[in-house]
Amino acid sequence: MPQKRPKRGRVRLSDGSCVRLRPAYTDDRVWAYAFVADRSHDGKPLRMLTVVDKHSRECLVIVPGRTLCSDDVIETVADLFMERLGVGTLFTQPGSPWENGYNESFSGKLRDELLNREIFYTLKEAKVLIEGRRREYNSVRPHTSLDHWPPAPEALACVVGGGLA
Repeated sequence: MPQKRPKRGRVRLSDGSCVRLRPAYTDDRVWAYAFVADRSHDGKPLRMLTVVDKHSRECLVIVPGRTLCSDDVIETVADLFMERLGVGTLFTQPGSPWENGYNESFSGKLRDELLNREIFYTLKEAKVLIEGRRREYNSVRPHTSLDHWPPAPEALACVVGGGLA
């Protein structure tokens, strides 16, 4: 007879809210990635792979395309691994968006602040606008969780200053 698995800790509180723990590392170790879907003006699909650093909230990359396959994900993550060492993998349960709360929050903001406001006529136009939004998100847009600073200075502070207080 197989051994009984130990129960997992609760991810939600009794009031239904989500428990989101801050990452313990400040040196680029914990990333979250997810997919966001939209459509261009002609009705063709537009898929985006987003990668967010969970500590600094910096959006490392947004890869838009008509279709994204596993090779695209592997290539993107491998490029980031070469750029920023010390990152490992941790999988969340399928159909459990609360386990990837940082990226879910980012995806919601991306949708509210860009995708719902813009009409993309071509994939190239989408790539340019999405990259512009990513840069603005990282260097200009204030984040309440970072004491109203954008993520890029926080990411720099983590590298230079050895971490946040």
